[in-house]
Amino acid sequence: MTEQSGKPSPVTMRDVAKAAGVSRMTVSRALRKDSPVSPETRAHILKIVRDMNYVPDQMAGSLTTKKSGFVATLLPSLNNLHFALTVQSLTEELEEIGLQILLGHTAYSADREEELLETMLRRRPEAIVLSYDGHTDRTRRLMEDSAVPVVEIWEKPDRPIAHTVGFSNFEAAKKMTEQVIAKGYERIAFVGESQDDWTRGAARRMGFVSAMEHAGLDCHRLIGFGMPPLSIESGAAAASQLMRDHPDTQCLICVSDVAAFGAQSWLLSQGYKIPSDIAVAGFGNFEVSRFATPSISTVVVNPEGIGRETGKLLKKLFSSSDPLLSAPQHIDVPATVAFRQSC
Repeated sequence: MTEQSGKPSPVTMRDVAKAAGVSRMTVSRALRKDSPVSPETRAHILKIVRDMNYVPDQMAGSLTTKKSGFVATLLPSLNNLHFALTVQSLTEELEEIGLQILLGHTAYSADREEELLETMLRRRPEAIVLSYDGHTDRTRRLMEDSAVPVVEIWEKPDRPIAHTVGFSNFEAAKKMTEQVIAKGYERIAFVGESQDDWTRGAARRMGFVSAMEHAGLDCHRLIGFGMPPLSIESGAAAASQLMRDHPDTQCLICVSDVAAFGAQSWLLSQGYKIPSDIAVAGFGNFEVSRFATPSISTVVVNPEGIGRETGKLLKKLFSSSDPLLSAPQHIDVPATVAFRQSC
């Protein structure tokens, strides 16, 4: 480390090469996972790198390799366990080929997604992975013109950009509703978000409506309450509104387990017996549904599987001579219905 004007300057590759008694090219090669340098020399250089606290300039390297080394990943929430598990398993797969994730938080906003995507594209990502909750027209154009693989996850969109990994939220909610109807319930309500256009929540609502209409039942007990994602408090308030407007409701299906837990908690506090007075179902198989009393029926999803299959797909694409010429892959990670004590 050198000093200029009393302030220490960063350690350079030249400093490492001098300390190791090798050329800068040898240091550069030793820092690669597929290094052609002998194991002994590489171990010697990496020890000096650690001792000197040298941090390689990846952006400088990308100018010559035209590789950024990261996958742009956009998710609607950072405190949702499902998305955390997806990122974890995706990261584990990508690390095997030396790639990292650059994570962006869209907060369920299509406009914010567009802004983040544009910013990330300036850094030349190797691929784009994003949870589907609808896109602006410009976001679609940016992805279509990006010249990198695009994978939409957590949904099977009607108009996919390229590749998809996940399941149909419409079909999963429809299956849940059909099985609730098969249990003998007829006066069934759905609680979702009040502004859910183009979101996965909207797909679940439409799946509910489809199943009810197919069965010849009233599909208009729809309560839209709050912005996505619904909180426990919103679920409780929605249940209060539902029982005020439709006191004869036999079953309540919620857009998420969190909302279902809030709704069930309010119902129990008001003296309703579950499921004899009213049944409750959610979506997601979160801990809050499994450990509630009574435990809440739900749609079981596989967040680790979505991340893992996305990583495997990207590894397969990157092994191709031209990933953009690969036919679109649509990988199904199934969701299943689990009935518990609440329904």
